[in-house]
Order: sequence, then C-alpha cells, then structure tokens
Amino acid sequence: MNRLADIRNEYKKGILQPESLLENPFEQFEKWMSEALEVKCNEPTAMTIATVDGENMPNCRIVLLKDVCDGGFVFFTNYNSQKGVELHEQSKAALNFFWPELERQVRIRGVIEKVSAQKSDDYFQSRPRESQLGAWASDQSEIVTDGQELLNKYEHLNVKYQDKLIPRPAHWGGYIVKALTVEFWQGRANRMHDRFQYFYENDHWQIRQFAP
Repeated sequence: MNRLADIRNEYKKGILQPESLLENPFEQFEKWMSEALEVKCNEPTAMTIATVDGENMPNCRIVLLKDVCDGGFVFFTNYNSQKGVELHEQSKAALNFFWPELERQVRIRGVIEKVSAQKSDDYFQSRPRESQLGAWASDQSEIVTDGQELLNKYEHLNVKYQDKLIPRPAHWGGYIVKALTVEFWQGRANRMHDRFQYFYENDHWQIRQFAP
C-alpha cells in the first residue's frame, strides 16, 4: 500500500486570470457552477459548512446548495440540529465547494440568517414525500438509543399523513449565508494555484489575488 504522503496529483486542467473574472462574485459563481454541471461533476451542489460551538471548537459537515440569491447562498436543515444551535449562537459561517473534476474550489465566508417562512414552506413542499417525512421523524444530532424506534416513528408518520399534505415542521427551514468574501481557486501545476478573492468595500466588490 502506498503511503499517504506519496499520493499527489498535478493540476493542469485550467488557468484563472484577472481579466477572465466577472465583476460580481455571484455571476462568477454561476459561471463556475454551470461548468461544473456541464461536465457532470459528482455532487456539484455539495458544500462544506463550517461553524463554531460555544467553546470555539469548529465543526464542519456537508450540506447541499439550493439557491443563490440576495447576496448569499441558501441551504435547508433542522434548526435544532448541532449546526442550527451553533448558527443561532454565532451567526457566522464558512462554505467550501470542491470540484475535483475541474480542479477548482470556491471558498465563502459570511454572516447567516434564516430565510423567510414562505421560502422554507415553498422548498419543503417541493421535496420528495419521503424527505418530508424524514424531516419530521429525525431529531437531528440527538443521540439514538434504539434505531428501530426511529424507523417506527417514520412509519407512524407515513400512516398519519397518508393521502395528506405534509406541513413543514417549525423546527426545519432555510438559512442564507450572506457573503463577505468569495474566493475562487483554480489548481495549477507545481502547486502554483490561482487564488482570487472578492471582498466588499466602499459600496462595491473588489478583487485581490493571494499567493497559493
């Protein structure tokens, strides 16, 4: 078996130059997302979200991007989950997209707030019925002492809402990460990666380059 330290790849699939960047980071993101969809990247909307708990210990996990609007990035989750509690206590978060097929990353830092109840309702009703039931059945991040009890709860809800509209649970809904900085990272050979960060200053977006 190869040692982990010996595993490496050279990144040669793209170049990111200042003149190719769009003025607005959200337009640039939409461009890169479209290209990720076009080449059929695996889980292109998957993003790592990092939060901090009350003891300043960071946590990260994968969620799915569901919208880009109003200067931010939207996802949905259980408000009572560990991430929900941490976001309530410290309304800041960082996001990271990684598209290995394109050798690209997008890094976002920002402040977070809940989306409107109407937006959460609309998205919840667009979800598959099974996912709607799961949002009711799962007390996300709570310890499970009996896995069968969890499945029984799901089946009970399945019967309860048979042939009925499933309402959105009050503890479930959307967040938007309002971006303060957005960095676009393009892998390059010899680890000389291209890194450009958009930051908002003097009422408009500006761009600076970082060393790899």
